[in-house]
Amino acid sequence: MDKVFEKIPMEGIKNIIVVASGKGGVGKSTVAANLAIAFARNGLNTALVDADIFGPSIPKMFGIEDVKPEISAVGNKEIFFPVKKFGVSIISIGFYIDPRQSLIWRGPLAGKAVTQLFEDTQWGDIDYMIIDFPPGTSDIQLTTVQKLNLTGALIVTTPQEISLNDARKAAAMFTNPDLKVPILGVIENMSWFTPDKHPDENYYVFGKGGGLKLAKEFDTVLLGQIPLVLEVGEAADKGLSVFSQKNKSVVTAFEQIADQIISKT
Repeated sequence: MDKVFEKIPMEGIKNIIVVASGKGGVGKSTVAANLAIAFARNGLNTALVDADIFGPSIPKMFGIEDVKPEISAVGNKEIFFPVKKFGVSIISIGFYIDPRQSLIWRGPLAGKAVTQLFEDTQWGDIDYMIIDFPPGTSDIQLTTVQKLNLTGALIVTTPQEISLNDARKAAAMFTNPDLKVPILGVIENMSWFTPDKHPDENYYVFGKGGGLKLAKEFDTVLLGQIPLVLEVGEAADKGLSVFSQKNKSVVTAFEQIADQIISKT
């Protein structure tokens, strides 16, 4: 018998998509952030939730780490208002903690904190909500999957086998019979290295074919391959999106991935 979990009512939000990976360092937050911007550039009302409670990076990537979101008291409850940048409505635990301090919380407390971000934020009407998961398969992921009616999940990996091993674990969580979250597709990041001065040359420093292999294993599609471009990391450090940099191969990759997701949902 399928287990039934009490869901959080997310009125006005049409699609909720989680971006997940099995390990850190694969560019999951970069994918989540720029995919959200790609949706907004398509004229869609877009929200981005930084659910990485212990390592929030979205405020830094958007250049809004010093911003303090508006909070209103309604009875005994505080209501959060997202910060808007690049057309995306953003909420993160990073807005409310000192970035120099680490959070030392047990799993259930972290799960409760991320639930509060969903429940107590004034979202308005949203076409696509993107959730940037932390690496792995912890209480945060499980709580979110159980509490929200998800449209689907995106799995981010790099081509190398060690990344695939961890990405499989993330994908397997969504296909668990008790959860049954559709996997919309796999996104392969750092697929090849493209030098700035030689934009037509590709160097497969992490191997080839990993994303397609993972997609076939879970009976889904490879939505796109994102090249490793130095400007992407530099843009993130400066709070800029990939759409502000010169290398159009990355821009095209995100636009095509966004188009595919829109057509699927």
